[in-house]
Amino acid sequence: MSRRLRCRQITDVDAPSLVPLLASGFRTRSASYWSHALRVLADRDAPAGYPRFGYLLEAGDGVPAGVVLTIFHRRTDGEIYCNISSWHVTKTLQGYASLLIAAALRHREVVYLNISPAESTWPIIEAQGFGRYCEGQMLAAPALSAVTRSARILAFDSCSDAQSALPKDERALMREHVQKYACIGLVVQDGVETRPFLFLPRRVSLSPARTVQLVYCRNVADFSRYAGALGRALLRHGYLTALVDANGKLPGVAGRYFRNRGPKYFKGPRPPHLGDLSFCENVLFGP
Repeated sequence: MSRRLRCRQITDVDAPSLVPLLASGFRTRSASYWSHALRVLADRDAPAGYPRFGYLLEAGDGVPAGVVLTIFHRRTDGEIYCNISSWHVTKTLQGYASLLIAAALRHREVVYLNISPAESTWPIIEAQGFGRYCEGQMLAAPALSAVTRSARILAFDSCSDAQSALPKDERALMREHVQKYACIGLVVQDGVETRPFLFLPRRVSLSPARTVQLVYCRNVADFSRYAGALGRALLRHGYLTALVDANGKLPGVAGRYFRNRGPKYFKGPRPPHLGDLSFCENVLFGP
């Protein structure tokens, strides 16, 4: 490697110079989108010992020539997860792109996620040791599914009963996503059971109807079980369809499954469970 090239952690002062680099590498995103994304990372705390922003590749003149953003967080089960996001290196230095990803993936105890890889990069990330944990997505019309009669749906943001029934760390996760990231928080009470759900409003090419994406539940089987009741609650918010990560058509849920649409990859000690995209790029930066 040239002595005039180095890979290092991104700091707060680097953010302005990274915006044009990211905008040039991801042309479907505007400079204002990347300015917002970097402000979000600046305003949140990563777990101790992990970078807040990610890593950059710096040329000898101090100009960033490559970037990879990392979103580290500690999940409710105590595990450290990291969403690898927005990996780009200028054409002239693409031979050094592996330096960035090697720096980002150096923590062996971390579960790394790549939740939005372009199809052209699938072989590359598989060669880096990533494997699929999600094969595709289901576009569901949950209101058309059968209703569990015993289920009661509560809005998390307006009902103290819905909040108090959840464990403290899960309650904090729900509150942050509802208040900071404009998610819709719903809680299902079914007898002694209480199940939380978070949905992110978004536009998808698959559906002309207003759509949400499931970004948090304890298990995607919970969505299948309560799809009818959740769908009716979402209708009251004006949303007809829901995009759900899945490895096949969800039993009992009205809708269509699309294999190889939105596949998701992981690398680390254990695969994540479907139905948890909390603190990932789509939520923090916007869909």
